[in-house]
Amino acid sequence: MTLSIIPAPVSPLRQRLIDDMEMRRFSSETQRNYIRDIGRFATFLGRPPDMATAEDLRRFQVEQQESGVPVPTMNSIVSALRFFFTQTLDRPDLARKLVRVAHPRKLPVVLSRDEVARLLGATTCLKHQAALAVAYGAGLRVAEVSALRVRDVDSERMLLRVERGKGGQYRNAMLSTDLLALLRQWWKLGHQQGVMHRDGWLFPGQHYLKPLSTRQIYRVVVEAALAADITKRVGPHTLRHSFATHLLEDGIDIRIIQVLLGHAKLDTTAFYTKVATRTMRAVTSPFDKLALAAPVGASPGG
Repeated sequence: MTLSIIPAPVSPLRQRLIDDMEMRRFSSETQRNYIRDIGRFATFLGRPPDMATAEDLRRFQVEQQESGVPVPTMNSIVSALRFFFTQTLDRPDLARKLVRVAHPRKLPVVLSRDEVARLLGATTCLKHQAALAVAYGAGLRVAEVSALRVRDVDSERMLLRVERGKGGQYRNAMLSTDLLALLRQWWKLGHQQGVMHRDGWLFPGQHYLKPLSTRQIYRVVVEAALAADITKRVGPHTLRHSFATHLLEDGIDIRIIQVLLGHAKLDTTAFYTKVATRTMRAVTSPFDKLALAAPVGASPGG
């Protein structure tokens, strides 16, 4: 006798939250994270989260800090709770009680152009090479690469249509001539293999009806870096960091890079100036313009 498993009913409050996120076109990953984080608060509270008070929020954040929850995780939970109290409950007074914790942002890992070429060359199949080439060549986030469909490649306007980027935003990404040529190679091969369809995913997973997952893309990057003898700790986002940094080093205006990356704030893009080493090398130090002569008789040891 086979017993069917009946899924637990979704509470009206949780459904309201889901509807609010769907209306704003949040990605499935963001929705999953928000539901998890709000559930974490409800567990701490011991009652439905819509019954929380300002004192409950204060105690929750104090408990998180004392238990050693990492700062990025704490701030992610704050984002989820702010959305919940502001949009779903219409309680902005409670949202204002949540405190984001300041923490120094680490400099991103950036590959040299040679390392990028080695990484792409170390992939084991054309599909993986094309997926990583899109991450670097168009500066896309890993979730954006995964969600691309064949129809998103606009060869006439030389654009990639990113339909649901971060925060559900739509934008166009650049499509270079060489990248288009590589994607056409992959289309031809994938079509021959029966996994590529005009209305299907640009990078299908093990089954052509599902896309290559972000976890699979991460694994491809790590394995390719290992095969290419790249010792830096890399992931799919490293290719996006490298795209932005290399453009900056080539003298591309930072506001153009902001648009290409889909950043809402220029400050986010400006962070790459800290790792653009070629840009720093191109600057002449004011000390070099002093033309100071070395002291007569001075030895290297002083």
